[in-house]
Amino acid sequence: MIRFIAIGLAAISMAGAAQAQSTMTLGDSAKAMIGSWEFSKADREKICTATFKSDPSKVGFKVEFDANCATLFPLVADVAGWTFPDNDLLRLLDAQGKALVEFSEVEGGIYEAPTPGVGVLFLQNAASVGPAPKPAEQLAGNWAIKRGPDKLLCSLTLANTPLRDDLALTVKPGCDATIVRVGFTQWRMDRGELVLVSPRGISWRFEEVDATTWRRLPESADPITLVRQ
Repeated sequence: MIRFIAIGLAAISMAGAAQAQSTMTLGDSAKAMIGSWEFSKADREKICTATFKSDPSKVGFKVEFDANCATLFPLVADVAGWTFPDNDLLRLLDAQGKALVEFSEVEGGIYEAPTPGVGVLFLQNAASVGPAPKPAEQLAGNWAIKRGPDKLLCSLTLANTPLRDDLALTVKPGCDATIVRVGFTQWRMDRGELVLVSPRGISWRFEEVDATTWRRLPESADPITLVRQ
């Protein structure tokens, strides 16, 4: 008799869990995620697509990734579902319900997740992001920093050679004192922007204007540009 009671209780418990799963609803935060999103690292050199669905899964709701996503980001092979309660974090979960990645919204339509062993991951709505940024190897070469249309401040070379966490940069002789004082030695790509870095932590960020010209951010009345030579 005790055995039959235990079996009955287990069946009731399983039925309750199944019912809860079937009646799971999406809050406003989760509803806004339904659709395709760009899944990438901060520099966007590795990009794939995550499609969030409203269909219930064993843990939360279903999410599907591009076929190449698990190659770029091995952890997605273990993702079995997602949840995004209102006023909480967006979580990608494994089959046991453990959070593999936890995203927080950093600005409208952009979510960030510092992830141990992986780095910072991003989700951006696929309909709003621009084309993938140029890889660093396409930008290596000789460049000039100019103020306004004509004033040459410095000539420099962006190399593909690693230097600490970035790439090496060589400033050529004859640069303006403004550039010499900063002392740029490194550069990197960061989410589509080209960044010049000094050992003192000073950085100048540039956005692409066209194939040969990048403009320093934030913009000013006396603009500074980086022009390919």
